[in-house]
Amino acid sequence: MVNIGNEWDEYLKEDFESENYKKLRETLKKEYTSHKVYPDMYCIFNALKLTDYSAVKVVILGQDPYHGDGQAHGLSFSVQKGVPLPPSLKNIFDEVKSDIGVECGTCGDLTAWAERGVLLLNAALTVRASEPMSHSKIGWALLTDSIISKLNIREKPVVFILWGSFARSKKLLITNPRHLIVESAHPSPLSANYGFFGSHPFSKANNFLEAKGIEPVDWNLL
Repeated sequence: MVNIGNEWDEYLKEDFESENYKKLRETLKKEYTSHKVYPDMYCIFNALKLTDYSAVKVVILGQDPYHGDGQAHGLSFSVQKGVPLPPSLKNIFDEVKSDIGVECGTCGDLTAWAERGVLLLNAALTVRASEPMSHSKIGWALLTDSIISKLNIREKPVVFILWGSFARSKKLLITNPRHLIVESAHPSPLSANYGFFGSHPFSKANNFLEAKGIEPVDWNLL
């Protein structure tokens, strides 16, 4: 079964032993055998591996992985080194610069953010090549909703950054008043000009963390 290698193993033990996950696992075996699926199967749980339960400061929720070759590696909005920046990620970097004056460069690998406490979680953790949302109904939602719910009950405050209508729908899982929800339009070029640009998610997150006595996130990728 799954071995994350940190606190998540205990927090998600029941989830990984559930009938839902057993069915999901069988579906994934068939999918990876018969189709091109992203990310590589060894990268599916990278977000959890890189950002332990107690280390989470910020959650940035995505919908599903990139479906192009060489892009996805288990972190929402992130692409592997050497891959051109997707339009949404370019807009995210532009907002980082506008918001807090930090240059992120041209490498879209957000591993450094994950290692600094930013859980880059997609609602579905896999996808067929060139078929966006193709794995959105195979059982991932029960697991990823459980991850959000387990963070919701945590005593140490968390910032949940929700971009776009899908991510914002997860507000129903975030009921604990000690946490902060930062929401806006999605960074996609189709919607970024309608509320994403100028929403200041990065400064809002850091100001909240500092007010709670938590070290702010270093968003610098250079």
